[in-house]
Amino acid sequence: MSRKLFSRYSLASLVLPNRIVMAPMNRNRATDSQLAASAMTARYYAQRASAGLIIAEGTPVSPQARGCACTPGIYSTAQIAGWRRVTTAVHDQGGRIYLQLWHVGRVGHCGLRADASPPVGPSTIALHNDRVPVLDGGKEPVLRPCDPPRALRTEEVRAIVLDFAHAARNAMAAGFDGVEIHAANGYLFDQFRCPYLNDRADAYGGATHKRWRFLLETTAAVAEAIGSERVGVRISPLGTAHEMQPDPAPLFTYGYLACQLDQLGIRYLHVYDQSGNWIHDPQSDLLQHLRACYSGTMILCGGFDRERAEAALRNDCGDLIAFGKHFIANPDLVERLRIGAPLAHWNASTIYKGGAQGYIDYPTLQEEAHSER
Repeated sequence: MSRKLFSRYSLASLVLPNRIVMAPMNRNRATDSQLAASAMTARYYAQRASAGLIIAEGTPVSPQARGCACTPGIYSTAQIAGWRRVTTAVHDQGGRIYLQLWHVGRVGHCGLRADASPPVGPSTIALHNDRVPVLDGGKEPVLRPCDPPRALRTEEVRAIVLDFAHAARNAMAAGFDGVEIHAANGYLFDQFRCPYLNDRADAYGGATHKRWRFLLETTAAVAEAIGSERVGVRISPLGTAHEMQPDPAPLFTYGYLACQLDQLGIRYLHVYDQSGNWIHDPQSDLLQHLRACYSGTMILCGGFDRERAEAALRNDCGDLIAFGKHFIANPDLVERLRIGAPLAHWNASTIYKGGAQGYIDYPTLQEEAHSER
């Protein structure tokens, strides 16, 4: 069976026209007091609807879950309406779109919440060097050091499980085709996984299976709420973002998780290599182990170009390939990859700045050709 980058792929009831996934990337463009996705956000995603699948940006499941200024949420009626505008625009262009559900855990600041409450995590261990964007009463976000977290009580962990299930139902009401649970990049579920941060003595700390319990209970609750065929999970093995340390036993830790997710029957496992290194090695023990432990769709992400993507598919290392920042400056990335056209480079200064510049003003090849006439 062909595994070419531009071949069709069935993801549950969704038929993807190609195997290119737009990776979730925060763009911090929610500008109203409701923190809802805007018409500009709808245009941004609709411009990129030629991707086989769009995974929309990390979206807080509650006010407590927030870690950045200007990120649209999915916990209020206004936010559901804002995202419905996005999904309608993408579907009108023939696209398919999932929403990434997000809780940042300890990566946050008191100024991001109306009640000025601190960030939360598995423990009180704080970040030392990370900074997050906070409005601080002004129009432009400013970077502030993360505040020390408060350790979640056991009953609060269980309440967050319900927050994710509720957010998943909201995402379905907004018209998304499915949801992805963000368990990567040093955010809440990754923090609970980490033995250096998780010093808990309750049911969510200690042995590996206890440290994964939070994520697995959340995944089961979300699957029950909207159907397992509409659920994916993203992980970042060996990642060090937000002052994380690589897991001391990654084959066991992530192999256990992959087996458990497989038993839950979720639709995909999204594997992100922050280094853009081991994920390109078909002989990688970790990659091979994940592939053996998880029988569903596997999405690979981390430093891919067309050649590397084709190689990963040819070697059966994964089923779909996610591209991140290339989608920022190339709304027609699929076509550019298909014909081997040069890729435009993104403007790093406008990725999180807000406004239309560096967001919806990157031209397609067709628009570039027209402007040159």
